[in-house]
Amino acid sequence: MAQLAQIKQLSGLSLRSLARDAGLSSSSLSRYLTGRLVPPWEAVVALCRVVRRDPRPLRAVWAEAAQAGPAAPPRRNDLPADLFDFTGREPECARVEELLRTVGAATVDGMAGVGKTSLALHVAHRLASAYPDGGRYVDLQGFTPGQEPLDPPAALARLLAGLDVGHLPADVAERAALWRSELSRRRTLVVLDNAADAEQVRPLLPGAGKSAVLVTSRNRLVSLDAAPPVSLAPLGDGDAALLFGRAAGLGHAEDAALHEVLRECGGLPLALRMAGARLRHRPGWTVAVLAERLRDNAGRFDAVFGMSLQQLGAGRRRVFRLLGVLPGADFDTGTATALAGLPAGPVLEELVDAHLVQETSPGRYRMHDLIRRYAAELAAEEEPRADDALRRVLDHYLAQAVAHDRMLPAPQRPRPAAGDPAQAMAWFDLEYVNLVAAFDTAVRLGADEVIASLPQAMRVWFFRHRGTDDQTRMLAAAADAADRLGRPHERSELLADLGFALAAAGRLSAALSAYQRAEGDDELAAALALRIGFVRRDLGELAAAQADFRRARELFERDGNRAGQAQALAFDGWATLHLGARPEAAALARASLDLADGPARIPGLVTLGLAEDRSFLDEALGVAEENDLRHQQAWCHSCLGIALRDAGRMDEAVAHHRRALELLEPLAEAQLEADCRRAYAETLQAVDRRA
Repeated sequence: MAQLAQIKQLSGLSLRSLARDAGLSSSSLSRYLTGRLVPPWEAVVALCRVVRRDPRPLRAVWAEAAQAGPAAPPRRNDLPADLFDFTGREPECARVEELLRTVGAATVDGMAGVGKTSLALHVAHRLASAYPDGGRYVDLQGFTPGQEPLDPPAALARLLAGLDVGHLPADVAERAALWRSELSRRRTLVVLDNAADAEQVRPLLPGAGKSAVLVTSRNRLVSLDAAPPVSLAPLGDGDAALLFGRAAGLGHAEDAALHEVLRECGGLPLALRMAGARLRHRPGWTVAVLAERLRDNAGRFDAVFGMSLQQLGAGRRRVFRLLGVLPGADFDTGTATALAGLPAGPVLEELVDAHLVQETSPGRYRMHDLIRRYAAELAAEEEPRADDALRRVLDHYLAQAVAHDRMLPAPQRPRPAAGDPAQAMAWFDLEYVNLVAAFDTAVRLGADEVIASLPQAMRVWFFRHRGTDDQTRMLAAAADAADRLGRPHERSELLADLGFALAAAGRLSAALSAYQRAEGDDELAAALALRIGFVRRDLGELAAAQADFRRARELFERDGNRAGQAQALAFDGWATLHLGARPEAAALARASLDLADGPARIPGLVTLGLAEDRSFLDEALGVAEENDLRHQQAWCHSCLGIALRDAGRMDEAVAHHRRALELLEPLAEAQLEADCRRAYAETLQAVDRRA
């Protein structure tokens, strides 16, 4: 509730202090302020009492909120727009809709250009109200020129990321199971476009539940029993004539000439739209003139594409050719400008009018696979310096990533650059697929500056999505590029990031190897010792971890880094506690607290809470909630579960364990989740023994 947020601001108190003065728990107050839970009226009264305000004016607002319930999460829908001139296909649309309602899956197949994607999106938009949790769209790149088909693990990563699921198992079967589990709790329509074969699609299908999937492919996926096929043939003359007339802006046409145009276009919607656009932009032409021009060119597709190009000047045709080699799924005006080396806005408008480029949303574009292949073939023949254009695009993406990254708060950045951090994160979300494609292009071209720098510019974004396959692959290649560039410190930083990502993904041995490769860099020595200690702790090598934490403390002390010393002391205490020396562990934790401020106090408070008094765990949780640190909140809840289990308070212990797992569900913390699940299992075993 916005009014509660105003009360907090008016109070001038921290979340924890306000909760204490109102007699509420910090975690409950956090949920009230974020709209995840409607507070009881008594809580509203208590909060108003803290700031000495009359609660009665809020009664009507509270009653309305209580009736409506907590705020629903935002509805995610990233489906491309429906075509305004979609024509015909009513029996096929009806069949697809029936399959989605009854089976929950359907496949639309047919030749290139026959309108598979258009039909799938048209149906998806018609059925939008039946899927209140929105729509998801992924191009599987089965036949995209210049790109490999998206493999199932990568496709699942993108689909799960769209549902804000960060923890991604390495095994494809586990990812598929997680995907099915997520869909079972939602009513989402998933469009999997441009599939190569059944094996690419099978792991992406939903299981039980109300979600549905619609697949398009040039091949008939006969072995995909769970998604019955609907095959598209070219449009019949009646629908083809109607679509051509809409595209051309015709009220009527000469019959003989019209039939010749339809024959040349072969009933393919893509060709019909392009031919119609060509006629619309030539007011002096008749359908007969268009038919003659088509007849004089060899090859149906080349005739239609080539004719659309003829209306453009040489500079416009050059931009079209270069778009054929552009990496990524789509692009904006700035990217096209970098590619062409000149302002591309007017050119793109002409290409859209000619149906050579599709504008999927304002200022955002993509090319049909057939047209893209045609453009790429022309570029291979006529653009000997296409790689120079690609290098400009790589530099553009890198500059944009750096600029948006600087708007994001980060530990090593006391003050972010001007700008909206939420918009910066949204930019990374939108451009992520293109940034990965640009990185792969940089690898192909040997552009080491981009290879080394782009993952660093994505560091903050990756922190929230860490442990992904793309991140670890990019960081490994970036470290090698930094080595080739003669930048040893940069290489070490990248290896340290790689180790952190691998550890978050639960790949502990690989993480340790990455950290060890980074050793030898004096500037990073203390941080590396601390991180190596974390890995050895997670591997169960507590004595070795203790030695690493103590070395980290010495190095941080040498560098005058009090925050680092506090961290090392706290985790030394943690390892010492689990090695059985409780008084020594408590002393180390207290020494940590003497050096730490703010969130840096959490590890020391947790260790002290387990070693001495549970109240320190409550204090640690309050600090984590006050600073919205979800990972730390989960850790604190898990430790509270352990402490309450040891005190025999089993119901409370189970509640804290469950809350820990709820907090971790959307986060990329495989290792922490494994630790929390292990602690929860031990508590459940203790409950069984008491029963």
